[in-house]
Amino acid sequence: MLRAPLLAAARSPRARAVVQQLPPTRALVERFVAGEGLDDAVAVTDELVGAGRRITLDHLGEDTRDAAQAAETAAAYERLLGALKETGLAERAEVSVKLSAVGQFLGADGERVALDNARRICAAATDAGTTVTLDMEDHTTTDSTLGIARELRADFPWLGVVLQAYLHRTEADCADFAGPGSRVRLCKGAYQEPVSVAFQSKREVDLSYVRCLKQLMRGEGYPMVASHDPRMIRIAGQLAQWSNRKLDTFEYQMLYGIRPDEQQRLVDTGATMRIYLPYGGEWYGYFMRRLAERPANLAFFLRALATKN
Repeated sequence: MLRAPLLAAARSPRARAVVQQLPPTRALVERFVAGEGLDDAVAVTDELVGAGRRITLDHLGEDTRDAAQAAETAAAYERLLGALKETGLAERAEVSVKLSAVGQFLGADGERVALDNARRICAAATDAGTTVTLDMEDHTTTDSTLGIARELRADFPWLGVVLQAYLHRTEADCADFAGPGSRVRLCKGAYQEPVSVAFQSKREVDLSYVRCLKQLMRGEGYPMVASHDPRMIRIAGQLAQWSNRKLDTFEYQMLYGIRPDEQQRLVDTGATMRIYLPYGGEWYGYFMRRLAERPANLAFFLRALATKN
């Protein structure tokens, strides 16, 4: 019942001002976000890599409406990739990029600006010896994001893309993107979407997730199973076995701060476990979507509110 208002609050400047001033906010944000600076991101990456994880780093920000800010976000990714190269972490850490943060929404030229900035980031990733995955946002950006991904793959065939199982279209998109060399992160989806484009019930989304997983596991690419759901994780493992996949031909992904014990269990089985690790000052929208996704996160936040002045 609270998911819709929380997602609406994620885009509200007034709600942001209130939440940022609440005493327990910072402690809970630190559970999900590495920190605000590059040094914070590198330090947490190093710690997680030492624990057997792989990492995908997200420099937080979205809905950029200013060309200079979009260019600065691309530059921030270049600095991040340079730091990963210098510290020797690039072998086990890549980056995730929201195209809306690098210019996708800049009017008629938005797609070109986003493509150019994403190309800069991919070139820096090539130099560092790692990869890039394009994040997916609400359904209005799907065609644009997949179009830019196709263009970038001409020069960077290792480019990853995110697909969201709650959209009606995603099973077909999985079939299109499951070819040789492709990298697809399959998640359930974290935005409030209309019934015309997205499944609404958990059961429908779960069934779609499994159908999409079947497409990816049977394909010739590299599936990235982004889920904290124990049932989906079990099903993914079964589908991988039925498709005769070795452990190094797919991976599991989870968010930083969520189910660390399960992350370790998967590492102990020999599976690849990648952590989605966000950092940066623009943490508010990400934080609110994490509250909306899991009632346990919201309950933790509300308990903190009740016990702190």
